[in-house]
Amino acid sequence: MNSIYLVLFAFTCFFLGYKFYSQYIASKIFKLNNEMLTPAYKKQDNIDFIPTKKHILFGHHFTSIAGAAPIIGPCIAVFWGWAPALLWVVLGTIFMGAVHDFGALVVSLKEKGRSIADITSSVINKRTRVMFLCFVMCLTWLVLAVFAMAIAKLFTLYPASVLPVNIEIIIALIVGYLIYKKKINSFIPSIIALCLLYFFIYLGVLYPISLNTENPQNTWIILCLYTQE
Repeated sequence: MNSIYLVLFAFTCFFLGYKFYSQYIASKIFKLNNEMLTPAYKKQDNIDFIPTKKHILFGHHFTSIAGAAPIIGPCIAVFWGWAPALLWVVLGTIFMGAVHDFGALVVSLKEKGRSIADITSSVINKRTRVMFLCFVMCLTWLVLAVFAMAIAKLFTLYPASVLPVNIEIIIALIVGYLIYKKKINSFIPSIIALCLLYFFIYLGVLYPISLNTENPQNTWIILCLYTQE
């Protein structure tokens, strides 16, 4: 099958989900309206609570919901074919992942930006707060381990990806500094950052970085976990 049909199918599903299903969830389930102020405005301190433009928030939330899909999706495609992977990425995002993340945001909105652990302490009891904190910590370890293994495998199989992936982190820090400290409009830095990323992809192909160790994948895992810490 031509891949363009899969792209059109996914785009159509995401558009319909955004246009109709998300509005149904927002108005009928979560009872949201435009008069509600977020904690970023109510508790603005320019440290933990900072009002942010909607297109930047969209980028953050999009990467959050899409984070595991590009990793788990190809794994499913390798084992069971492209159809289960397509269903996982498209339908799973619309009816499970997006609703879960949307619900978490709504709870945080209505609970003054508190974490899930703090919310459970007031809704259930204080012992539940400790349980959720332990759960979040273990889940974070699990996510870091899975991502480190995936990135290490990527770096081992495709040394050309090492340079652009690491440069991307530096570029993100610079863009964030320009937007929030220098108050520069995000459009120009974003365009420059995109061009730089493509440039470093080209450089990565010319100058691939590989490790000459007995087990390069394990070495990359250690380096990834060390930098994440």
